[in-house]
Amino acid sequence: MTVRPGTTSRRAFMRAGLAASVALPAAVSAARGQGAPDPLITEVQDWARYSGDGVDATPYGLPIHFESDVIRRNVSWLTADTISSINFTPIHQLDGTITPAGCAFERHHSGAIELAKPDYRLMINGLVDRELVFTYEDLERFPRTQAVYFCECAANTGMEWAGAQLNGSQFTHGMIHNMEYVGVSLKTLLAEVGVRPEGKWIYVEGADASSNGRSIPIEKAMDDVMVAFKANGEALRKEHGYPARLVVPGWEGNLWVKWLRRIEVTAGPVESREETSKYTDTLANGISRKWTWVMDAKSVVTAPSPQVGIKHGPGPLVITGLAWSGRGAITRVDVSVDGGKNWTTARLAQPGVPKAMTRFYLDHVWDGEEMLLQSRAVDETGYVQPTKNALREIRGENSIYHNNGIQTWWIKKDGSAENVEIS
Repeated sequence: MTVRPGTTSRRAFMRAGLAASVALPAAVSAARGQGAPDPLITEVQDWARYSGDGVDATPYGLPIHFESDVIRRNVSWLTADTISSINFTPIHQLDGTITPAGCAFERHHSGAIELAKPDYRLMINGLVDRELVFTYEDLERFPRTQAVYFCECAANTGMEWAGAQLNGSQFTHGMIHNMEYVGVSLKTLLAEVGVRPEGKWIYVEGADASSNGRSIPIEKAMDDVMVAFKANGEALRKEHGYPARLVVPGWEGNLWVKWLRRIEVTAGPVESREETSKYTDTLANGISRKWTWVMDAKSVVTAPSPQVGIKHGPGPLVITGLAWSGRGAITRVDVSVDGGKNWTTARLAQPGVPKAMTRFYLDHVWDGEEMLLQSRAVDETGYVQPTKNALREIRGENSIYHNNGIQTWWIKKDGSAENVEIS
């Protein structure tokens, strides 16, 4: 039957489609080389024979148990204790760009605390016209702002400076999440207290035992920084700073202070532990750069990758991954299957969003041979993601933070993958 536009009725077309669908199971069986029909198609299964759970079975919805391996994971030897440690987002098992809150990585300096909304207080003091203390209910009464941003730990990929270390995108690049935040613009709160002309910086501090604090220039504070109390449509999770945290778009995650309790307007930076002995970038000569807040353009192929091998053999293959930039929107992602000799521009699932993650896809036909799989991000400023060797030529191998070099996965003939570097 030939279908030409405008010559066949919708009903006739549906009848033809139904007839084709009826023949499909036998065709599928034949394609698999099986003479017998597939019982999962031809026989009634229990899920179609009996009733399922009622609407009250899970008042707060949870993932089905078949997906129980989609979880955050830590690396036990990284830190002495999980109280001051990190776990990793399972980016290899996710698609799209929004990170479910239950999968979003955690980084704590003294453990995740429980702080109830009635007990929450946010003080703004220092070089202001009037020092004020806000309750959680106060914050809810201010005009709200909403946006999607990525939060990336500055140490993401940090263990790869000296060579390939951890085998999986969850562990090499999983100190990141991308969520929709709702809250109050920090500019609005600073206007409420009145910043004095000599106020050039702010110092933000958390309510946890570590009193994690960072200095931020007033220009950034007045730009896009947010005091957030919602993520992905619901209250923040405990591990993400419930009931309120700071969101500092495009800048390293250590600035995104959780359980935010105090903002002090100052004339200069405080020079706290987290911005002197930590979160600075040590160069080959032993000198450390500081105030390297911005997370530069970066990308990673999440599948296929060491935790997600190719199981179906040669043929059509979807190569996919994530790209992001703290300087703006991702405009292009290139993919190489031969270690950077040749590049093909991937398809962006949606136009890039400033300071948020972008999903890319490359529809590829795999010939069953080895691949050296890479991705390379380009942002709206024209910045091109560098190779790891290019970074080392400038900064050596003593750094921990801000490694945005191109990642390489060695895809083997059996479909398995390994973290490697090429020279």
